[in-house]
Parts: sequence; structure tokens; C-alpha cells
Amino acid sequence: MFYRLPIPRMSTSVPQGHTWTQRVKKDDEEEDPLDQLISRSGCAASHFAVQECMAQHQDWRQCQPQVQAFKDCMSEQQARRQEELQRRQEQAGAHH
Repeated sequence: MFYRLPIPRMSTSVPQGHTWTQRVKKDDEEEDPLDQLISRSGCAASHFAVQECMAQHQDWRQCQPQVQAFKDCMSEQQARRQEELQRRQEQAGAHH
């Protein structure tokens, strides 16, 4: 489960980029499917690092190391999942 924290607003003299707002999950609210996916992936820590960086800098260009780490984690997870699916298909085919 991910809790999204409100982002402090910067001075109005600073031009605003993306509105990177985060919301707090209510008890009676279902968990976001994307949050569920990230949680199951094992990449929650790197996703949280991206969220924290974006909240702090409000500029994705300053968060490239965090974005890359999250991307790498998700790619590794996807490769593991593909291998597992392939292994299951091979086992199912061998039993028939």
C-alpha cells in the first residue's frame, strides 16, 4: 500500500511545471491497481524514490537516476515473470 503525501507549494514567482500532487488513501477506498502491481513487483522502494524526487524537485529531468532505477527494477521483474510463464508452459506441455 502506498500513501501519497501532499506536495508543498513553491513560491508563486517560480514558474509551475507539472502539478505532481499525491493523495492519501482512505480506509474505505480500494487500492489503486497500479499500486498493487508495483507492490507485487518488488519495486516499491524505487517507485517511492521516484515519487519523493518528483515531490521535491517537480521536474522529472532532475529525477533520472531514480526513474532509471525504477525502470531497471520493473524490467527485471518482467523478465522474471516471462521466464516463469515460459517454464509453466513447458511443464504443462510435458505433462500432456
